[in-house]
Amino acid sequence: MPADQPGGNRGSRLVEIVIHSMATKAAPKTTGTGRALPASPSGAQRGHYPDLDDWPRSWMRRQIDLRPGEKLVVCFRPFLEDHLVCSDLSRRTIRKHVENLWMLGGEIIRNLNRTPRLRKMAVERLLFDIVDDGGPLLYHGGSEEQQRSLESTCKKFRRFLRHANRRFRPSTPR
Repeated sequence: MPADQPGGNRGSRLVEIVIHSMATKAAPKTTGTGRALPASPSGAQRGHYPDLDDWPRSWMRRQIDLRPGEKLVVCFRPFLEDHLVCSDLSRRTIRKHVENLWMLGGEIIRNLNRTPRLRKMAVERLLFDIVDDGGPLLYHGGSEEQQRSLESTCKKFRRFLRHANRRFRPSTPR
């Protein structure tokens, strides 16, 4: 089925391209003041999400959840490290987006446990489909404000994926 057809793998391919492209970029990141940011998530970056590597374990209900959780973190990392931290958003707003991404990951893992057939999908595809739909409904019955905040983060993440896909297209034909 063509990638641009419903049911195609366009979403997961988009996420894969973004992750690969962002991971292989050589240009140093700079802050709004022109100072170079460290290449790894330390210093100022780590202040926004010091426990990012612990997220998969915090989401997991069973051992089988660990690998999909790790894949989600790989998908989130370019958005966090290359987009949010380098933006002119306030620390509070960045922290809110980070919290929302953590909630998004938890909701995806919860969906995998509620609907085992979703485990057959690539995690990247599942993530893209959920974000493309505006994000999940919060299971724990969060407030309307929490739901709107999560939807805002999903919208920003979706725009990032689409923009990064245009900017970092592979030079070789598929």
